[in-house]
Amino acid sequence: MKTLTAILGLAVAAGAASLSVTPAQAEPVTLTWQMWASTDAEVAAWKHVAEMVTAKHPDIKVELRTAPWRDYWTKLPTFVASNQLADIVSIQSLRLPNFTTIFEPLAEYASKSGLDLGQFDRSIIEGMSADGQLYALPYDFGPFMLFYNQDLFEKYQVPLPKPGWTQAEFLAAAKALTRDGNYGFGATSVDYWLPFVLSDGANYLTADGELNFTDPALQQVFQSWVELVTKDKVAPVIAASGQPSNEIIGGRFASGNVAMYFDGPWSLINKRKSVTFHIGLAPVPAGKSGSVTLTAGSGFGIAKTSQHKQEAWEAIQILTGPEAEQYLASEGRAFAARTEQQKYWYDVAASGVAGAREAISFALQNAKPYRTTANWNTVAELLEQYVPLAFGGSQTGPQVLDTVQSLASE
Repeated sequence: MKTLTAILGLAVAAGAASLSVTPAQAEPVTLTWQMWASTDAEVAAWKHVAEMVTAKHPDIKVELRTAPWRDYWTKLPTFVASNQLADIVSIQSLRLPNFTTIFEPLAEYASKSGLDLGQFDRSIIEGMSADGQLYALPYDFGPFMLFYNQDLFEKYQVPLPKPGWTQAEFLAAAKALTRDGNYGFGATSVDYWLPFVLSDGANYLTADGELNFTDPALQQVFQSWVELVTKDKVAPVIAASGQPSNEIIGGRFASGNVAMYFDGPWSLINKRKSVTFHIGLAPVPAGKSGSVTLTAGSGFGIAKTSQHKQEAWEAIQILTGPEAEQYLASEGRAFAARTEQQKYWYDVAASGVAGAREAISFALQNAKPYRTTANWNTVAELLEQYVPLAFGGSQTGPQVLDTVQSLASE
Protein backbone atom coordinates (compact mmCIF):
# COMPACT_ATOMS: atom_id res chain seq x y z
CA MET A 1 0.00 0.00 0.00
CA LYS A 2 1.48 3.30 -1.14
CA THR A 3 1.24 5.17 2.18
CA LEU A 4 1.55 2.33 4.65
CA THR A 5 4.99 3.54 5.72
CA ALA A 6 3.48 6.92 6.49
CA ILE A 7 0.77 5.28 8.60
CA LEU A 8 3.34 3.36 10.60
CA GLY A 9 5.48 6.47 10.95
CA LEU A 10 2.69 8.38 12.69
CA ALA A 11 2.78 6.07 15.70
CA VAL A 12 6.29 5.07 16.73
CA ALA A 13 6.39 5.88 20.42
CA ALA A 14 6.18 3.24 23.13
CA GLY A 15 2.77 1.56 23.18
CA ALA A 16 2.86 0.97 26.94
CA ALA A 17 1.40 4.40 27.61
CA SER A 18 -1.83 3.38 25.88
CA LEU A 19 -2.44 0.70 28.52
CA SER A 20 -2.23 2.89 31.60
CA VAL A 21 -5.31 3.45 33.72
CA THR A 22 -6.88 6.80 32.83
CA PRO A 23 -8.21 9.23 35.45
CA ALA A 24 -11.87 8.80 36.35
CA GLN A 25 -14.26 10.76 34.14
CA ALA A 26 -17.13 12.90 35.34
CA GLU A 27 -19.70 10.57 33.82
CA PRO A 28 -19.38 6.81 33.15
CA VAL A 29 -19.68 5.82 29.49
CA THR A 30 -21.20 2.65 28.07
CA LEU A 31 -19.83 1.75 24.64
CA THR A 32 -21.62 -0.64 22.32
CA TRP A 33 -19.53 -3.17 20.38
CA GLN A 34 -20.67 -5.22 17.36
CA MET A 35 -18.90 -8.56 16.89
CA TRP A 36 -19.58 -11.90 15.21
CA ALA A 37 -19.67 -15.07 17.28
CA SER A 38 -21.19 -18.44 16.47
CA THR A 39 -20.55 -20.44 19.66
CA ASP A 40 -20.76 -20.01 23.41
CA ALA A 41 -16.98 -20.32 23.61
CA GLU A 42 -16.52 -17.36 21.25
CA VAL A 43 -19.06 -15.20 23.10
CA ALA A 44 -17.33 -15.96 26.41
CA ALA A 45 -13.97 -14.96 24.94
CA TRP A 46 -15.27 -11.62 23.72
CA LYS A 47 -17.01 -10.88 27.01
CA HIS A 48 -13.73 -11.59 28.77
CA VAL A 49 -11.77 -9.03 26.76
CA ALA A 50 -14.63 -6.52 27.07
CA GLU A 51 -14.22 -6.79 30.85
CA MET A 52 -10.52 -6.02 30.41
CA VAL A 53 -11.52 -2.57 29.16
CA THR A 54 -13.41 -1.74 32.36
CA ALA A 55 -10.57 -3.17 34.46
CA LYS A 56 -8.21 -0.63 32.84
CA HIS A 57 -10.77 2.19 32.53
CA PRO A 58 -13.31 1.94 35.38
CA ASP A 59 -15.53 4.63 33.84
CA ILE A 60 -15.89 2.76 30.53
CA LYS A 61 -18.19 -0.23 30.15
CA VAL A 62 -18.41 -2.21 26.92
CA GLU A 63 -21.76 -3.72 25.94
CA LEU A 64 -21.14 -6.65 23.58
CA ARG A 65 -23.62 -7.34 20.77
CA THR A 66 -23.00 -10.51 18.77
CA ALA A 67 -24.45 -12.19 15.71
CA PRO A 68 -23.46 -15.35 13.85
CA TRP A 69 -20.93 -14.82 11.06
CA ARG A 70 -23.33 -14.80 8.11
CA ASP A 71 -25.95 -12.72 9.93
CA TYR A 72 -23.35 -10.17 10.94
CA TRP A 73 -22.59 -9.19 7.33
CA THR A 74 -26.28 -9.17 6.42
CA LYS A 75 -27.13 -6.87 9.31
CA LEU A 76 -24.19 -4.47 9.04
CA PRO A 77 -25.52 -2.56 5.99
CA THR A 78 -28.91 -2.33 7.70
CA PHE A 79 -27.33 -0.82 10.81
CA VAL A 80 -25.50 1.68 8.61
CA ALA A 81 -28.67 2.69 6.74
CA SER A 82 -30.72 3.04 9.92
CA ASN A 83 -28.01 4.90 11.87
CA GLN A 84 -27.81 2.11 14.46
CA LEU A 85 -24.09 1.35 14.34
CA ALA A 86 -22.38 0.50 17.58
CA ASP A 87 -19.53 2.67 18.87
CA ILE A 88 -17.02 -0.09 18.11
CA VAL A 89 -17.51 -2.02 14.87
CA SER A 90 -15.67 -5.24 14.06
CA ILE A 91 -14.44 -5.64 10.50
CA GLN A 92 -12.68 -8.30 8.44
CA SER A 93 -9.82 -7.24 6.18
CA LEU A 94 -11.37 -8.52 2.95
CA ARG A 95 -14.64 -6.67 3.65
CA LEU A 96 -13.07 -3.41 4.84
CA PRO A 97 -13.07 -1.80 1.36
CA ASN A 98 -16.89 -2.08 1.34
CA PHE A 99 -17.27 -0.13 4.58
CA THR A 100 -14.48 2.47 4.87
CA THR A 101 -17.01 5.32 4.93
CA ILE A 102 -18.46 4.18 8.26
CA PHE A 103 -15.14 4.27 10.13
CA GLU A 104 -13.16 7.02 11.81
CA PRO A 105 -9.54 7.13 10.47
CA LEU A 106 -7.16 6.08 13.25
CA ALA A 107 -3.68 7.31 12.31
CA GLU A 108 -4.04 10.57 14.25
CA TYR A 109 -5.39 8.74 17.30
CA ALA A 110 -2.43 6.37 17.19
CA SER A 111 0.06 9.21 16.83
CA LYS A 112 -1.37 11.24 19.73
CA SER A 113 -1.50 8.25 22.08
CA GLY A 114 1.96 6.98 21.15
CA LEU A 115 0.73 3.56 19.99
CA ASP A 116 3.51 1.68 18.21
CA LEU A 117 1.90 0.04 15.18
CA GLY A 118 5.17 -1.74 14.54
CA GLN A 119 4.16 -4.22 17.28
CA PHE A 120 1.57 -5.63 14.87
CA ASP A 121 2.23 -7.84 11.87
CA ARG A 122 2.77 -5.48 8.97
CA SER A 123 0.51 -7.38 6.57
CA ILE A 124 -2.58 -7.06 8.77
CA ILE A 125 -1.97 -3.37 9.44
CA GLU A 126 -2.08 -3.12 5.66
CA GLY A 127 -5.24 -5.25 5.68
CA MET A 128 -6.90 -2.84 8.12
CA SER A 129 -6.01 0.10 5.85
CA ALA A 130 -7.40 1.42 2.59
CA ASP A 131 -6.29 4.31 0.39
CA GLY A 132 -3.54 5.20 2.85
CA GLN A 133 -5.82 5.36 5.91
CA LEU A 134 -5.84 3.01 8.89
CA TYR A 135 -9.46 2.24 9.85
CA ALA A 136 -9.19 -0.49 12.50
CA LEU A 137 -6.72 -1.99 14.95
CA PRO A 138 -6.20 -5.71 14.21
CA TYR A 139 -6.53 -8.50 16.74
CA ASP A 140 -5.78 -11.47 14.49
CA PHE A 141 -4.70 -12.68 11.08
CA GLY A 142 -3.70 -15.98 9.58
CA PRO A 143 -3.62 -18.28 6.58
CA PHE A 144 -6.13 -20.80 5.34
CA MET A 145 -4.79 -24.25 6.13
CA LEU A 146 -5.85 -27.87 6.49
CA PHE A 147 -7.25 -29.21 9.77
CA TYR A 148 -7.12 -33.00 10.03
CA ASN A 149 -8.19 -35.78 12.37
CA GLN A 150 -4.88 -37.33 13.41
CA ASP A 151 -6.58 -40.34 15.00
CA LEU A 152 -8.25 -41.34 11.72
CA PHE A 153 -4.99 -40.97 9.79
CA GLU A 154 -3.25 -43.25 12.25
CA LYS A 155 -6.16 -45.72 12.43
CA TYR A 156 -6.10 -46.27 8.67
CA GLN A 157 -2.29 -45.96 8.40
CA VAL A 158 -2.42 -42.95 6.09
CA PRO A 159 0.75 -40.80 6.07
CA LEU A 160 0.24 -37.54 7.95
CA PRO A 161 0.18 -34.46 5.71
CA LYS A 162 3.15 -32.12 6.00
CA PRO A 163 4.67 -29.07 4.29
CA GLY A 164 5.41 -29.87 0.68
CA TRP A 165 2.68 -32.47 0.20
CA THR A 166 0.94 -32.42 -3.18
CA GLN A 167 -2.64 -32.35 -4.43
CA ALA A 168 -2.19 -35.95 -5.62
CA GLU A 169 -1.18 -36.97 -2.09
CA PHE A 170 -4.14 -35.02 -0.70
CA LEU A 171 -6.59 -36.87 -2.97
CA ALA A 172 -5.01 -40.23 -2.15
CA ALA A 173 -5.39 -39.49 1.57
CA ALA A 174 -9.00 -38.36 1.12
CA LYS A 175 -9.85 -41.61 -0.69
CA ALA A 176 -8.09 -43.75 1.94
CA LEU A 177 -9.99 -41.99 4.74
CA THR A 178 -13.43 -42.28 3.11
CA ARG A 179 -14.71 -45.42 4.82
CA ASP A 180 -16.93 -46.67 7.62
CA GLY A 181 -19.53 -44.00 6.86
CA ASN A 182 -17.05 -41.14 7.14
CA TYR A 183 -15.58 -38.83 4.51
CA GLY A 184 -11.95 -38.00 3.87
CA PHE A 185 -12.63 -34.33 3.19
CA GLY A 186 -15.24 -31.60 3.50
CA ALA A 187 -15.69 -29.27 0.52
CA THR A 188 -17.31 -25.88 1.18
CA SER A 189 -19.02 -23.35 -1.09
CA VAL A 190 -16.92 -20.27 -0.34
CA ASP A 191 -13.34 -19.20 0.34
CA TYR A 192 -11.53 -22.45 0.82
CA TRP A 193 -11.30 -23.52 -2.82
CA LEU A 194 -9.51 -20.28 -3.72
CA PRO A 195 -6.06 -21.47 -2.49
CA PHE A 196 -6.42 -24.45 -4.86
CA VAL A 197 -6.90 -21.92 -7.66
CA LEU A 198 -3.78 -19.95 -6.69
CA SER A 199 -1.74 -23.11 -6.17
CA ASP A 200 -2.56 -24.15 -9.72
CA GLY A 201 -1.43 -20.83 -11.20
CA ALA A 202 -4.87 -19.30 -11.83
CA ASN A 203 -6.45 -16.29 -10.13
CA TYR A 204 -9.91 -15.34 -8.96
CA LEU A 205 -9.34 -11.64 -9.71
CA THR A 206 -8.11 -9.92 -12.86
CA ALA A 207 -5.05 -7.67 -12.86
CA ASP A 208 -7.47 -4.76 -12.38
CA GLY A 209 -9.05 -6.38 -9.31
CA GLU A 210 -12.26 -7.45 -11.02
CA LEU A 211 -13.97 -10.81 -10.50
CA ASN A 212 -12.39 -13.47 -12.73
CA PHE A 213 -14.76 -16.44 -12.31
CA THR A 214 -15.16 -16.97 -16.08
CA ASP A 215 -11.46 -17.69 -16.56
CA PRO A 216 -11.12 -21.23 -18.05
CA ALA A 217 -8.11 -22.12 -15.87
CA LEU A 218 -9.96 -21.12 -12.70
CA GLN A 219 -13.09 -22.98 -13.78
CA GLN A 220 -11.08 -26.14 -14.38
CA VAL A 221 -9.69 -26.02 -10.83
CA PHE A 222 -13.13 -25.34 -9.39
CA GLN A 223 -14.59 -28.28 -11.30
CA SER A 224 -11.96 -30.50 -9.68
CA TRP A 225 -13.11 -29.16 -6.30
CA VAL A 226 -16.73 -30.00 -7.18
CA GLU A 227 -15.70 -33.48 -8.30
CA LEU A 228 -14.38 -34.22 -4.82
CA VAL A 229 -18.10 -34.48 -4.05
CA THR A 230 -19.65 -35.67 -7.33
CA LYS A 231 -17.00 -37.95 -8.85
CA ASP A 232 -14.42 -38.93 -6.25
CA LYS A 233 -17.10 -39.00 -3.54
CA VAL A 234 -14.60 -38.22 -0.81
CA ALA A 235 -16.68 -35.28 0.46
CA PRO A 236 -20.35 -35.06 1.49
CA VAL A 237 -23.01 -33.14 -0.44
CA ILE A 238 -23.77 -29.86 1.34
CA ALA A 239 -27.12 -28.32 0.42
CA ALA A 240 -27.84 -24.60 0.48
CA SER A 241 -29.18 -23.45 3.85
CA GLY A 242 -29.15 -20.52 6.20
CA GLN A 243 -25.98 -21.85 7.82
CA PRO A 244 -22.60 -21.14 6.17
CA SER A 245 -21.18 -24.25 4.52
CA ASN A 246 -17.87 -23.90 6.36
CA GLU A 247 -19.73 -24.07 9.70
CA ILE A 248 -21.59 -27.19 8.58
CA ILE A 249 -18.35 -28.88 7.51
CA GLY A 250 -16.61 -27.67 10.66
CA GLY A 251 -19.32 -29.34 12.72
CA ARG A 252 -18.97 -32.60 10.83
CA PHE A 253 -15.21 -32.46 11.32
CA ALA A 254 -15.70 -31.96 15.06
CA SER A 255 -18.03 -34.97 15.18
CA GLY A 256 -15.44 -37.17 13.46
CA ASN A 257 -17.48 -37.59 10.26
CA VAL A 258 -15.04 -35.60 8.09
CA ALA A 259 -11.30 -36.27 8.34
CA MET A 260 -9.95 -33.09 6.71
CA TYR A 261 -11.22 -29.59 5.96
CA PHE A 262 -9.88 -26.08 5.47
CA ASP A 263 -10.16 -23.32 8.06
CA GLY A 264 -8.03 -20.70 9.78
CA PRO A 265 -6.15 -20.62 13.12
CA TRP A 266 -8.90 -18.45 14.64
CA SER A 267 -11.23 -21.47 14.72
CA LEU A 268 -9.03 -23.50 17.07
CA ILE A 269 -11.02 -22.19 20.06
CA ASN A 270 -14.07 -24.16 18.94
CA LYS A 271 -12.15 -27.29 17.98
CA ARG A 272 -10.29 -27.48 21.31
CA LYS A 273 -13.59 -27.45 23.20
CA SER A 274 -15.59 -29.77 20.94
CA VAL A 275 -13.44 -32.62 19.57
CA THR A 276 -12.51 -35.87 21.27
CA PHE A 277 -9.61 -36.71 18.96
CA HIS A 278 -6.14 -35.33 18.24
CA ILE A 279 -6.04 -32.48 15.72
CA GLY A 280 -3.30 -31.87 13.18
CA LEU A 281 -2.58 -28.93 10.88
CA ALA A 282 -1.00 -28.87 7.44
CA PRO A 283 -0.54 -26.36 4.61
CA VAL A 284 -2.61 -26.29 1.44
CA PRO A 285 -1.44 -29.13 -0.84
CA ALA A 286 0.84 -28.00 -3.66
CA GLY A 287 -0.37 -27.68 -7.24
CA LYS A 288 1.49 -26.62 -10.38
CA SER A 289 2.53 -23.33 -8.75
CA GLY A 290 3.36 -24.76 -5.33
CA SER A 291 1.43 -24.37 -2.09
CA VAL A 292 -0.17 -20.92 -2.18
CA THR A 293 -2.73 -19.87 0.39
CA LEU A 294 -4.58 -16.70 1.37
CA THR A 295 -4.13 -14.73 4.54
CA ALA A 296 -6.71 -12.45 6.13
CA GLY A 297 -7.55 -11.00 9.51
CA SER A 298 -9.89 -8.80 11.48
CA GLY A 299 -9.95 -5.85 13.82
CA PHE A 300 -11.98 -3.17 15.56
CA GLY A 301 -12.74 0.34 14.37
CA ILE A 302 -14.59 3.40 15.64
CA ALA A 303 -17.90 4.28 13.99
CA LYS A 304 -18.06 7.81 12.62
CA THR A 305 -21.50 8.08 14.21
CA SER A 306 -20.19 7.32 17.70
CA GLN A 307 -20.71 10.00 20.34
CA HIS A 308 -17.80 8.61 22.37
CA LYS A 309 -14.92 8.37 19.90
CA GLN A 310 -12.10 8.99 22.39
CA GLU A 311 -13.48 6.41 24.81
CA ALA A 312 -13.88 3.96 21.92
CA TRP A 313 -10.23 4.54 21.01
CA GLU A 314 -9.18 3.78 24.57
CA ALA A 315 -11.29 0.61 24.45
CA ILE A 316 -9.98 -0.80 21.17
CA GLN A 317 -6.42 -0.30 22.38
CA ILE A 318 -7.26 -2.69 25.22
CA LEU A 319 -9.22 -5.09 22.99
CA THR A 320 -6.15 -5.41 20.77
CA GLY A 321 -3.55 -4.87 23.49
CA PRO A 322 -0.90 -7.33 24.69
CA GLU A 323 -3.01 -8.73 27.54
CA ALA A 324 -6.07 -9.33 25.36
CA GLU A 325 -3.91 -10.75 22.56
CA GLN A 326 -2.24 -13.16 24.97
CA TYR A 327 -5.64 -14.33 26.16
CA LEU A 328 -7.19 -14.68 22.69
CA ALA A 329 -4.11 -16.49 21.36
CA SER A 330 -4.03 -18.86 24.35
CA GLU A 331 -7.73 -19.66 23.87
CA GLY A 332 -7.23 -20.36 20.16
CA ARG A 333 -9.55 -17.53 19.09
CA ALA A 334 -6.79 -15.54 17.42
CA PHE A 335 -3.43 -16.06 15.83
CA ALA A 336 -2.35 -12.76 17.35
CA ALA A 337 -1.90 -9.70 15.17
CA ARG A 338 0.75 -8.60 17.66
CA THR A 339 3.85 -10.60 16.76
CA GLU A 340 5.07 -10.92 20.36
CA GLN A 341 1.84 -12.64 21.44
CA GLN A 342 1.78 -15.21 18.64
CA LYS A 343 3.84 -17.56 20.81
CA TYR A 344 0.81 -18.10 23.06
CA TRP A 345 -1.15 -19.57 20.15
CA TYR A 346 1.69 -22.00 19.45
CA ASP A 347 2.56 -22.85 23.05
CA VAL A 348 -0.90 -22.91 24.65
CA ALA A 349 -3.79 -23.15 22.17
CA ALA A 350 -1.96 -25.41 19.71
CA SER A 351 -0.11 -27.45 22.32
CA GLY A 352 -0.44 -31.06 21.23
CA VAL A 353 -1.69 -30.13 17.75
CA ALA A 354 0.45 -32.05 15.27
CA GLY A 355 2.38 -29.89 12.81
CA ALA A 356 0.88 -26.58 13.98
CA ARG A 357 4.02 -24.43 14.08
CA GLU A 358 5.44 -25.91 10.87
CA ALA A 359 2.11 -25.55 9.03
CA ILE A 360 1.60 -21.87 9.87
CA SER A 361 5.25 -20.94 9.32
CA PHE A 362 5.24 -22.63 5.91
CA ALA A 363 1.85 -21.18 4.96
CA LEU A 364 2.83 -17.61 5.85
CA GLN A 365 5.94 -17.87 3.70
CA ASN A 366 3.79 -18.74 0.71
CA ALA A 367 0.65 -16.71 1.41
CA LYS A 368 -0.95 -13.93 -0.59
CA PRO A 369 -3.17 -11.23 0.92
CA TYR A 370 -6.84 -12.01 0.47
CA ARG A 371 -7.86 -9.34 -2.04
CA THR A 372 -11.52 -8.84 -2.88
CA THR A 373 -13.90 -6.88 -5.06
CA ALA A 374 -15.96 -4.01 -3.68
CA ASN A 375 -19.05 -6.26 -3.62
CA TRP A 376 -17.41 -9.33 -2.12
CA ASN A 377 -20.18 -9.83 0.41
CA THR A 378 -22.55 -10.29 -2.54
CA VAL A 379 -20.12 -12.70 -4.21
CA ALA A 380 -19.90 -14.78 -1.03
CA GLU A 381 -23.68 -14.97 -0.70
CA LEU A 382 -24.06 -15.99 -4.35
CA LEU A 383 -21.50 -18.77 -3.90
CA GLU A 384 -23.35 -20.10 -0.86
CA GLN A 385 -26.57 -20.05 -2.90
CA TYR A 386 -25.37 -21.59 -6.18
CA VAL A 387 -22.38 -23.85 -5.46
CA PRO A 388 -24.66 -26.47 -3.83
CA LEU A 389 -26.22 -26.91 -7.29
CA ALA A 390 -22.87 -28.19 -8.51
CA PHE A 391 -22.37 -30.36 -5.44
CA GLY A 392 -25.80 -31.87 -6.07
CA GLY A 393 -24.97 -32.58 -9.73
CA SER A 394 -27.65 -30.41 -11.33
CA GLN A 395 -25.06 -27.99 -12.76
CA THR A 396 -21.37 -28.11 -13.54
CA GLY A 397 -18.83 -26.02 -11.69
CA PRO A 398 -18.27 -23.69 -14.67
CA GLN A 399 -22.01 -23.14 -15.06
CA VAL A 400 -22.28 -22.10 -11.43
CA LEU A 401 -19.34 -19.71 -11.69
CA ASP A 402 -20.75 -18.17 -14.87
CA THR A 403 -23.99 -17.50 -12.97
CA VAL A 404 -22.19 -15.98 -9.99
CA GLN A 405 -20.06 -13.79 -12.27
CA SER A 406 -23.14 -12.57 -14.14
CA LEU A 407 -25.23 -11.80 -11.05
CA ALA A 408 -22.34 -10.18 -9.18
CA SER A 409 -21.75 -7.86 -12.15
CA GLU A 410 -25.30 -6.52 -12.32
